[in-house]
Order: sequence, then structure tokens, then C-alpha cells
Amino acid sequence: MTVLSRSSSTSIFPASVKVIHVDYTSVESLTAALHGQDAVISAVGNEGLPGQSVLVDASIAAGVKRFLPSEFGSDTGNSKTAALLVFGYKVATRKHIEEKVAAGASITYTYVINGPFLDWGLEQRFLLDWKEEKPRIYDGGNQIISTTTLHSVGLAVVGVLDHYEETKNKSVFVQDIQISQNRLLELAKKVQPTKKWEPTEVSLAEIEKSSNAALAKGDYSAPVIYGYLFVAIFGEGYGSRTEKDDNKLLGVPGKTEDDVEAILKKLLV
Repeated sequence: MTVLSRSSSTSIFPASVKVIHVDYTSVESLTAALHGQDAVISAVGNEGLPGQSVLVDASIAAGVKRFLPSEFGSDTGNSKTAALLVFGYKVATRKHIEEKVAAGASITYTYVINGPFLDWGLEQRFLLDWKEEKPRIYDGGNQIISTTTLHSVGLAVVGVLDHYEETKNKSVFVQDIQISQNRLLELAKKVQPTKKWEPTEVSLAEIEKSSNAALAKGDYSAPVIYGYLFVAIFGEGYGSRTEKDDNKLLGVPGKTEDDVEAILKKLLV
């Protein structure tokens, strides 16, 4: 395994991991670092999303066989999801690599769609703000969503690389469990019965309206971005519930509500 790290980064990695410092704005720098690599897994966050097209071009120049862009979340192949401004760079990256492949570039791609992260989403109070006495519940809280732990996403990535032909130039869908916000709250109450939560219902339409207004004024702050993510995750018609997954192919066993309770116990007890 090789990690490409920004030249200015001070991140520390295990001794077993090879680290190459690169200029992510330079095709030449990235190409030199990627020579000899069969696959590139892009795990960049929001700030790195605009530069993924450069990484795609460098991967092609270096002879990389498979590119996994930083999807790992909502399905930007869904037209409603793709229309949300927060996903603009992800949609642009899809278009860029698909055009390169159509033009004859010797590279393939896979989009890993896993919905919101289950463990991270609970730890960060993103799926349910369990620290608040009045946690926000979106549009009634009954929308069923597909959600996946970080470990299972890792298994899915390995599964993609182990099944090269079956995952070539397509989206793959994985999920650990389908669950609603209201059910998450019920499980939290089961884990911590002495705590009294009084959920506050919030309108996703109002959240999107607010994020649109803020973005129009140049506000790209976290609350604005999160507003769009809440719409994509909990809104109707955004494909947040996976009807058919690739768990079996990719070696993702899935989770049960007991597993969700175990996550909540670490946080609440």
C-alpha cells in the first residue's frame, strides 16, 4: 500500500505504509508517484474533491487500471441527489472519468455507494444528535435509509479489487443495515432508559431552502453543506434506501440492530 500525501501534510502513518509526498495540483507530480500502481482509491474530503480530475488524468498517464473516486456516500447517479449543489464536484469527477473511458483511455472505474457511515454518523451525532435533549428529527423520522460502518466500506473496497470484471465501470452498492432515525432513537432509549429525549421535527424543505440562500451569498460553511447532506440522506426520492446491494459479491456480511446498540452503548453508557 502506498499513501499519497500533500507535501505540506504533517500526518503520521504506520511504518508499514509507504508515503509519497506529492503536489495534488500537478499531473506530473502525481503521475510519477503512481507509476507501477494497479489501483487508486481516492479518499479525499470536501476540500480535495475539486482536484480529483487531476488525479484521474495522472492515473491514466501512469497506466493505473482501476480508479475509485471519493464517492463513499450518497448515490450521485440518482438525478435528485446529483442536482444538490453539495455534490457538484463528485458529479464532475464522474463525468470526467466516464468521458476519458469513452474516448479510449485504458482505465476503469468503480463507484462505491454505501450511504452515510453508521459508526461515524453516530459518533459525530450526524445521524442522531444523542447529546441533545431535543434531537432534530427530519420530516417525521420514518424514512428508512441504508447505512454502513467504516469497516464494511473497507471490505467493499477490497471486494471491488478482488472482483475486477464484475465491478468494472459501474456503481456497487453496500449496506450494513436499513434503519430510520426514529428507530435509532428507540435503540438509544433502550440503551439509556433514564435519559429523556424530546425530539424536534425539522422540515428538510426548509433546510434546503436555507442552504440555498446561504450558498447564494457565498457561504460554504459546514452547516450549509450538512444541510444538503441531510436532504440527500433523509429526503424522499434521493435513493438513500438501497433496494439491491452487492454485499455478497464484495464480502460485506452486514449488521444487526444488536450491532447498532453496541455502537450506542460505547457512546451513551
